[in-house]
Amino acid sequence: MTLATPCVTFHRMIDTAPLPARADRSGLGSLPIRAMRHCDAVASAAGFGWHLHAPMDFRLLWDGAQIWWHCDGLEDWLPLGAAQFPHFAERFDAVAPEASRGYAPPFLTALQEPGVVQMWTGLAARTAPGWSLLLRPLANVPRHPAYEPYEGLVEADHWFGPLFTNLRLTRTGTPIEFRRAEPLLQAQPVPQMAYSEPVLGGAAMSPALEAMGPADWADYHRSIVVPNQAPDHRPGGYAAEARRRRRGACPHRAMAGTAD
Repeated sequence: MTLATPCVTFHRMIDTAPLPARADRSGLGSLPIRAMRHCDAVASAAGFGWHLHAPMDFRLLWDGAQIWWHCDGLEDWLPLGAAQFPHFAERFDAVAPEASRGYAPPFLTALQEPGVVQMWTGLAARTAPGWSLLLRPLANVPRHPAYEPYEGLVEADHWFGPLFTNLRLTRTGTPIEFRRAEPLLQAQPVPQMAYSEPVLGGAAMSPALEAMGPADWADYHRSIVVPNQAPDHRPGGYAAEARRRRRGACPHRAMAGTAD
């Protein structure tokens, strides 16, 4: 199923920045085979969105007070304040309209908080009206031991600019490698209604087991009891049902075009 209007359009501003790729349901091969076959919830979360990369190989070093950075072509480590991507400012000014020249986004910026660095992916994005992008660590992929990306919601339907992430460095005294070939972030489309106050503040609460009604118990029986009572019961019933639902009709007919 294809959409008549893209939910998001990614703009590559740095030529060497990898274009976003669909997130991998196998968690870049890190999920166990059993999870891939029988746990659709885990695999669907891993495959929800797009993987984003750093636009180049580089290294960071935090000594506990000062952050330093280095990349191929630099003879020495440099203290990080705000650093431009190599030669990008000149390229930006050669292409940008006159009113925007001199405003190329920095590639790396040391923030006021100790050990926190803002990194630009080399991309910008525009979402369809009413949609945001959640920038977050890779879903269901083991975390890097030396840094942790923050999560952020960008309402890119009305704010158009560079896609940054903030990285909290968790290791001192040892260089931390960032490689262009390895995904760093996951971008996920989120309808703004999903995190609106009426939705989040309007959640209903069932305070005790006795508060579950006949419909709840009927659904529990159908989802849990019946499959476990089947003589040929096998794990993965939820996964199979979820796959059948995904092969059905598009839930957003208003946005959908023709089926592939």
